[in-house]
Amino acid sequence: MALNDLQQQEIKQQRAEQFQTRRATVPALEEILYDAVPLLDHGFVRVVDYMGDDAAIVQAARVSYGKGTKQVNQDRGLIHYLMRHWHTTPFEMCEIKFHVKLPIFVARQWIRHRTANVNEYSARYSIMENEFYIPTQSQISPQSSQNHQGRSEGETLSAEESARVLEILKNDAAQCYGHYEELMNADREGNILDENRQGIARELARMNLPANVYTQWYWKVDLHNLMHFLMLRADSHAQYEIRVYADAMIDMVKRWVPIAHEAFEEYRLHSTHLSRKGLDVVKAMISGRQPTLEESGLSKREWSELMEKLGKAA
Repeated sequence: MALNDLQQQEIKQQRAEQFQTRRATVPALEEILYDAVPLLDHGFVRVVDYMGDDAAIVQAARVSYGKGTKQVNQDRGLIHYLMRHWHTTPFEMCEIKFHVKLPIFVARQWIRHRTANVNEYSARYSIMENEFYIPTQSQISPQSSQNHQGRSEGETLSAEESARVLEILKNDAAQCYGHYEELMNADREGNILDENRQGIARELARMNLPANVYTQWYWKVDLHNLMHFLMLRADSHAQYEIRVYADAMIDMVKRWVPIAHEAFEEYRLHSTHLSRKGLDVVKAMISGRQPTLEESGLSKREWSELMEKLGKAA
């Protein structure tokens, strides 16, 4: 279960509360506010607060009062213009706060995006839950021969090899958590295990836990930096375990700022960037010529990436 009983009760209470406000609210996002979207085997992501909407982006761009123009098409055109020309500050006027439960190795990737406010569950103060990420068999793949920082796409281990990997992961998790409790001389409820023995501090005992144990944090970010995070982490080359979080968050952005989401998909998520030499190759192809790798001045990897983007064999 991704949520424990206390968290489920907290969400139920939050969902039951109603507040009056003069601030802009977004009904589509209010529908899922506080609700957790389950991810992986024990993880989740949920929106717990937000500020601003599409109109706030327009207002910031025009430095006007109220909600800007009353014509949605004009607002849509402006937001698309801002996104297309990389005018980022109006998007920074919108902020959103997520509560995320994720494996520590995913958190270590995530925290590389240093443009958010983060507060993480403290294993110095509290005892870590006995929850570890164990991948499905379909996600157990060998190392890629081309991508030195990822798994081989579309290739999996044999059933016997996968079963052995899962056995190792489960046994290691159970052993490490057992030793974690033994080091503290306490179980996850804080009960003493042996009255005749003194445990070590939680801040020391935690060092024995592996990177697939789950942690939680609150992550608050403005829309511009959120879109940058999503552009990288929802990419097909991103690691699967962080990509599932990014995909879920894109759906939340669509509810929150649908026009900005539309522009984001058009000019960021499903677009491509060309270097000067890459653009020269495209111009040559449009004119009817078929430039070669050698005359393009691109490296083999750049050439291969460009051909992939254009849907052509390298």
